Order: sequence, then structure tokens, then C-alpha cells
Amino acid sequence: MSAAAGQEIQADFEAACLTVRLSAITANYRTYRRMTGPAAVAAVVKGDAYGLGAARVAPALAAAGCDSFFVARLEEGVALRKTVPQARIFVMDGADPDSVPALLRFSLTPVLNSLAQIAAWSAAARVGRAPLDAVLHIDTGMNRLGLTGEELATLAGEQAKRLAGLNPVLVMSHLACADEPENKMNAAQLSRFRQALAMLPTAPASLAASHGAMLGVDYHFDLVRPGVALYGANPQKPEGKADTAPSLMQTAAILTAKVLQVRRIDLGESVGYAATFRAKRPSMIATVALGYADGIPRTLSNKGAAAIAGVRVPIAGRVSMDLITLDVSDLAEPPHIGADAELLGDTIGLGEVAESAGTNEYEILTRLRRVPRRYEA
Repeated sequence: MSAAAGQEIQADFEAACLTVRLSAITANYRTYRRMTGPAAVAAVVKGDAYGLGAARVAPALAAAGCDSFFVARLEEGVALRKTVPQARIFVMDGADPDSVPALLRFSLTPVLNSLAQIAAWSAAARVGRAPLDAVLHIDTGMNRLGLTGEELATLAGEQAKRLAGLNPVLVMSHLACADEPENKMNAAQLSRFRQALAMLPTAPASLAASHGAMLGVDYHFDLVRPGVALYGANPQKPEGKADTAPSLMQTAAILTAKVLQVRRIDLGESVGYAATFRAKRPSMIATVALGYADGIPRTLSNKGAAAIAGVRVPIAGRVSMDLITLDVSDLAEPPHIGADAELLGDTIGLGEVAESAGTNEYEILTRLRRVPRRYEA
């Protein structure tokens, strides 16, 4: 039995399942509100809510009091408008002439990243003869999107002309090293952001996302924008390093797969492609219905782990396209066919999976495209 990417589960049995705890996501949102108040809290739901399903996640967050959402792509904003019709939706790709009609039609607010985008949005305002909300994005050192220092100076000197017809509802920037509290770049970007704010019309300001909000009140300004932390990542964990303290966030995603087969192998026998695992004793191997086509990184081969009935077992051999093999020799008894193996969740934490795979929590979550989802309120 199979399911399309992102399809909510309908059948009683599926080979694998991604359970999304909506209550955990809303609890994590409320935690940010408590930690960062009086600053407002917007939710970042780009990448289909980091792989967990924006169509279900955003309404749950809206019911919890969230009235502002950030997406990356225009098409994400268009889709999101159908599920949160009253919310503010900010599109971080910005506005170019081709995207302006859809931005207007679906009441989406662009994050303007260049003078050219500002000009395109201002032209739309003049045609419509009504002010248009806009976000001004300042590059303070990321060197990705946002107004450069030269563009900022030009805008500051020609505000009346450049911002004609626009209503700046937010000025924002993005921290490059927020997950490293001692990194000097955080303070440097904070200083540059304050300088930029002094050059522009008075408007609410936003600098911090998930990790940046942990840097203290100086980084909160008027709005914080948590993303990955809403979905269970520890915002106090440096990227690529082990968790050093319990997370403030609740686990929001549980990835399980069914055991398809269990077999005994003898000393010296191999498991999987390229025979990278060889048994050092007579062993029991369980094969589960999950693989890199489902988003499990191949880099977890021979070093990741799963849990069966809460007991950890190692991945044995290479992760293949549709299957993973587990060494279940140390379980009190072999798992039965159809038993659930947890690859991500309460026992195998998101941070651990990311560290073992040599990546970050963002990538782990957003890779899970083929796995059907089940939602818990």
C-alpha cells in the first residue's frame, strides 16, 4: 500500500507513518510567546511547515493565537491563504513584476529584498492608488537576500520617492550564527541592524528566528520568527552538535516504520549493499519499511539508531531506497512482523538524528516527503 507525498493517512495499515502532534507545535508556539513577550511571535511555515504539513499546522497555530506567518515561495503563500484567510502572510522571496498580480490577488505581503523589488511593489501601489503593506529586508551580513549597504544608503536618501505608496509594516534581517551564542557576528549584526533602523521610517522590527530568540531581549525587537523550533528542534543546540541540555520544545514529529521481516544470521554474514555490516556474533536482523526515498539520510548507514518498544537498536548496514535493517539481537525477544520501529520521535530525538546524519534538524524534517502523515490534535 502506498500514499502520495504528504498525504494524510487513511488506511489502518501503512508501511511507514509520520505522526504530527499539533498540540506540541502549538505548545512550542506558546513557549515562545512566554519567553519573548511583549514581542509578537510569527510562525515560519515554509517548506510545507518544515515537512509537517502547512495545511494542518497553520490553522492549529492560528487557533492558538498566531496571526502572522512567513513562507518562502509565492505558491506557498497562495496555498496558505486558503487555510488561514484572516492572517498576515509574508512571502520572503519578495516581489518582482511577474509575482505582483498573485501577491495582490491573495493579499500576500512581500519581503522586499532589493531596490528593484521595492520599485515593482511601489509601481503596483501607484496603479491601484492604495497603500500596500511591505516588509523591508536588510542584509546585515548574511550576504544572501536583503538590501545591501549601498542599496540601504540609496533608499535612506530617497525615501519619499522610493517608498511612494508603500506602508512598511516591518523591517527585518536574519542572523547567520544565532545557534552559536558566543559568536561575535551576532553582536555585529545586531549593531548593523540598529544602524539600519535609524536610517529608515519608523516601523516594527524583527531580527530573531528560532535560535536568535535565545540570545536575549536585545534581539527580540517587536517580532520574533520561530521556525524549526516549533517543530521540535532544540533552539539552544548548536547546529551539528549534540544536545547538551533538555530542550524547551516538545516533540512534534514521530516517524515510524513497520517491521517487514526478521531473520537470524550467523557470525561473519553480511547485511545490505556493499556488505558494510558483518555480524561479529550470531545476530537477529529486522528489516523495516523506510529508506532514503522516504527522506532517511543514507549517511545514517551503520551509525543511526531506531527504537522498538522504547528500546534502542542500531542500524546495521546501508540505508537503501525503501528499506533499513536493524540489529535487534539485544532485544529480549525479536519484534513481531508489523511491529513499529521509531526512527524519529520520543526515544530517537530530532537532534540526535541530525547529528548522526551529519546535517541539521531542518533537513531531516523537510526530507520526509513520501511518508504518509497522521495528525494528533
